[in-house]
Amino acid sequence: MKSIDRLTVKYHNRVVGILSLTPDDKFCAFEYDKSWLADGFSISPLELPLHQGLFIAKPQPFYGNFGIFEDSLPDGYGRYLLHKALMREGINDSNLSSLDRLSLVGNGGMGALTYNPETHIQLSNGATDLDMLQQKALEVLKEQQDTDAGLLLYNSGNSGGARPKAIFHDEEGHWLVKFRHTYDPKDIGQQEFHYNEVAKHCGIKVPDFKLMNGRYFASRRFDINEDGQRIHTATAGALLCLSLANPVLDYSNLLALTGYLTQSSKEVEEMFRRMVFNYLTENKDDHCKNFSFLVIQEPTGRYVWHLAPAYDLTLCTEGYNGEHATSVNGTGDPTLADMIAVGTKIKMREERCREIFEEVEAGCGDLLLHRIKK
Repeated sequence: MKSIDRLTVKYHNRVVGILSLTPDDKFCAFEYDKSWLADGFSISPLELPLHQGLFIAKPQPFYGNFGIFEDSLPDGYGRYLLHKALMREGINDSNLSSLDRLSLVGNGGMGALTYNPETHIQLSNGATDLDMLQQKALEVLKEQQDTDAGLLLYNSGNSGGARPKAIFHDEEGHWLVKFRHTYDPKDIGQQEFHYNEVAKHCGIKVPDFKLMNGRYFASRRFDINEDGQRIHTATAGALLCLSLANPVLDYSNLLALTGYLTQSSKEVEEMFRRMVFNYLTENKDDHCKNFSFLVIQEPTGRYVWHLAPAYDLTLCTEGYNGEHATSVNGTGDPTLADMIAVGTKIKMREERCREIFEEVEAGCGDLLLHRIKK
């Protein structure tokens, strides 16, 4: 595989900028294209603000890569599949740079950013037999075989997360289908379906969802609009330069980030609502990559950041050493006073914080698994 030292980053076939390696090959460097500076938008406002000059990535937490480009790379399940597929090609992926990996993603990642030149490895064609994909995923994850790693990688669309996934398109639109991991209960799909039903009842914005074959949870892709156009998407982890390996995020950070990006009190309230829901329903997998933001171009041509719909809502009692990945007011066992504190810190009214808490608590039904001290 040819080593890559320079990539053109594009958005809807427009050049956003050039991503390269520093002379010592240790860090990524990025520079916006002049035409993009004229009428584009910052793809990552905190790390890559929209102005001239060369940006150099920090050594950590992404080993010399920028958070927004790290978002384009598969992690968890996808990274495992890539490792297996490259091994079959005789390629040691530990020797690959961030640019090499982004070149492998090319035009096939989630969100709207693409990378050129694109490096191709031998992958199998797409498949639509969900039962077959589930079986093969379990076989590969159990180290029973790696022949189908390329097939699974192709169908995953370089999506993130630990659980096996496949991208799927039908007459209703574009979907992300989730499969069972080796450690998941057999009804994990039905469980996630129910969580999304309850979240929606609690006033939380979730993508359209359905069960396929009666057991595979499918969520409409929010990084693709109704016209099939891809939408720029960024996780909170990418925007704040936080790694999954170091769970230091607090909901006060998420509320502040939501307010800063969207300039919308309603979207700040939406994030507050998700915080309450995750704690009441024991969804401790509330890490920095499970919150995302979108850039939508308005009819006037202005680009506006929005909070993406909620996703990965399901029972997770393990979390990180038994704790939530994201704390509330610095604690993993918050009281209502702690929740109100993070809300009022971002200028929510105390009465509104209480009102949202009560709405979610009343709406959780059989998913009210954790009582918050009042």
